[in-house]
Amino acid sequence: MHLKVHGPLDPLGGEQLAQLAERINLKGRGGAGFPFHKKLRSVAESAIKRGVRPVVVVNGSEDEPACRKDTVLINRAPHLILDGALLCAEALGARTLVVGVTRESTQRSMEAALAERGLSNSRRSAVRASVQRNPVRMVTGAAASLIRSIDGGPAIPPGRKVSASQTGVGGAPTLLSNAETFAQLAIAARIGPERYGHTGLYDEPGTVMLTVSGAVARPMVIEVPTGVPLRYVLQLAGAPPVPQGVLTGGYHGKWIDAATVDEAIVSRNSLDAVGGSLGAGAILPISQETCPLGESLRVAQWLAEESAGQCGPCYLGLPAAARGMEDILSGGGPAALEALKQVARNVKRRGACSHPDGSAMFLESTIKAFTDDLAAHVLGNGCGRPVEGVLPLFEGGRTPTGIPGGGEPEDSGASRQKIYVDWTLCRGHGLCADILPEVFQLGADGFPTVAQAKVPQYAEAKALRAVRRCPALALRLEEDTRAQAPSRNLPVLSQGRGRRSLGR
Repeated sequence: MHLKVHGPLDPLGGEQLAQLAERINLKGRGGAGFPFHKKLRSVAESAIKRGVRPVVVVNGSEDEPACRKDTVLINRAPHLILDGALLCAEALGARTLVVGVTRESTQRSMEAALAERGLSNSRRSAVRASVQRNPVRMVTGAAASLIRSIDGGPAIPPGRKVSASQTGVGGAPTLLSNAETFAQLAIAARIGPERYGHTGLYDEPGTVMLTVSGAVARPMVIEVPTGVPLRYVLQLAGAPPVPQGVLTGGYHGKWIDAATVDEAIVSRNSLDAVGGSLGAGAILPISQETCPLGESLRVAQWLAEESAGQCGPCYLGLPAAARGMEDILSGGGPAALEALKQVARNVKRRGACSHPDGSAMFLESTIKAFTDDLAAHVLGNGCGRPVEGVLPLFEGGRTPTGIPGGGEPEDSGASRQKIYVDWTLCRGHGLCADILPEVFQLGADGFPTVAQAKVPQYAEAKALRAVRRCPALALRLEEDTRAQAPSRNLPVLSQGRGRRSLGR
């Protein structure tokens, strides 16, 4: 069916593929927006120089509650993503392809697609292809985290910034990009740069996929040509006619106010020009009836909790920033505002990954976008509006409400199981950390660093195995009666048709 819809795909040489990506101005769709042709050439040059085969990695991780576009794309059109990834693998001479995911549904979909192509991780396979499943956490979607997990380590940043194009999976040059990026490349390779350029803007041709949620009547994942007014997208989703603000780019993005919404169009350059951000394609309006600072505080607290805990700017700075925002809402006055600004400045460009930078950008944008509300809280008794919780968050192991294609609740964090360490029995064998690295890490003394922890739903089987295999019988699993049932999810509402559509 995929071939009937999209037709055959002829292979391209490395330079041909780079020229194609350059002509359509293809940039990464995962948030950073790095030019794909530069990444492709860098990997090829590094592989030739070192005389090694590169690796191709598809990043299909979606760990932010407000993002679902890659999940929808992987579940509906996995072969389109594989088309682009295998095109790159053949052009580069790569013999290893890894697809990183964080959800059970995307893992099943991609594994089925690989099987349909006859691809596996067997040494006899022309391309060794596999799916890497990681926990749902904000930091696991980072390129360095995904590469580290593929190499057998924990899915957290390594603490040092290394270019994947030079040293990636197994130390080899690695072409790593977002799932939508590879799908867009596959479309362009089929129809050519001229026809591809007939859709969207001249300098940013093609389409983009957006996840629209927040204060909307119809949360959706939608594919639109670049150049479409942002106002039109919000109207399709049933957003308020005059939103108080719109968060663009997700929780590492920026707010724009209601007046700016009318000027903005869906493109990276346009949103940057008006103070917004395309980022990972998340669009979240809020209504006039909610407190924007209170909504932002909830996000700031969640961002602080998502820290990998391995560098001071993130582990200490983000909780301090969240407390600063809370102080402002509690009437801390100008001193609280200045303290928040200082913390936001201090965490930038000092972390082991981009999480503190993105979080600081979100906080600074909040202060800049809602000056009237800020003044009401800093100089008065507050804005008087409630916090409605319209921005989706992972809470208590549940899938967030008000988000399209939410998927399975077990993908969203902790389950109803907790694992405990009995210190009177533990002898520091370390087997628990080998079997269940998502929960246990060993300290300098060789013993686990936690006494109890919630178990992610996807890791329940591994937790039970750890309990059964502990030589000292020092582990036990118990049901967490405080955990809440999964919340209801809203369906995906697809929009748009046409051969160029990624999701068709």
